[in-house]
Amino acid sequence: MASITQTAQAFFETCEFGGGWQGCAAYCHPDASFACQADALGDVRTLQAYTEWMKGLLGFMPDGRYTLKSFAADEARHNVVAFATFHGSHTGEGGPMPPTGKHTDTDYVYVMDFGGEKIRHMTKIWNDGRAIRELGWTG
Repeated sequence: MASITQTAQAFFETCEFGGGWQGCAAYCHPDASFACQADALGDVRTLQAYTEWMKGLLGFMPDGRYTLKSFAADEARHNVVAFATFHGSHTGEGGPMPPTGKHTDTDYVYVMDFGGEKIRHMTKIWNDGRAIRELGWTG
């Protein structure tokens, strides 16, 4: 039986490498919810939709990668927190506009809440406005 830390780590790596829901589903409840107070993700309400959003993002940011800065489990509250920086350039086709060639280094935090051995909800904390400006996606 995997610990919540091991499950969260496997989910995090799969999600961040663009595994989509097909790769991430084994670590989550089928109806796992998602929340983020960022306009770019304002319509995303399920973890399934978020993992597919990340997969799509890596399609037009093919150099996308992360630097993990902290990873901690809070057993009493049954959650795991990951703090990382996403690095990527908009060089591929897709996204909100044609490729800009611009780069971002944007910090974010995942708080993965568990129901039993699987993730039941994830909150992403992210300043999307800064990333959007750095990528040149503003008018």
